[in-house]
Amino acid sequence: MNNNKIKLFLVDDDAFYLKSLQIDFMESADFDIETFSTGELCIANLSNNPDVIVLDYHLDGIEKEAMNGMETLDKIKAFNPNIPVIMLSSQDKIAVAVECMHHKAADYIVKSETAFIRLKKVVTEVLRFNKMEKQLKWYMDRM
Repeated sequence: MNNNKIKLFLVDDDAFYLKSLQIDFMESADFDIETFSTGELCIANLSNNPDVIVLDYHLDGIEKEAMNGMETLDKIKAFNPNIPVIMLSSQDKIAVAVECMHHKAADYIVKSETAFIRLKKVVTEVLRFNKMEKQLKWYMDRM
């Protein structure tokens, strides 16, 4: 496997939307993508060290008793608070976006026709920020 690939987790219970996102990301850049239909599956695979996670807010379309996106976000942050998680939802409500940000999501994107364009930009910016943060830490550790 090429180590320069960005490891991206996509988590959504809508199989069609999940596959569409996967194809869009595969066509736009050099990603190593893992897809999951439940938060539980995502959590079980966190040891694969994703660089970024795109996580659906609801996640109850397949299994009604499955963890929702917020519970999954909290467990991801408990596992590793440095993994950036971008929340994705059809909920176009400020309160939902604010709740996600309070739970330490990197961003919140509403599912729409232009969601992938914004998602790609946010993934790029989050990864660029993390790289700069690591470089700064490296320099600060040497002073």
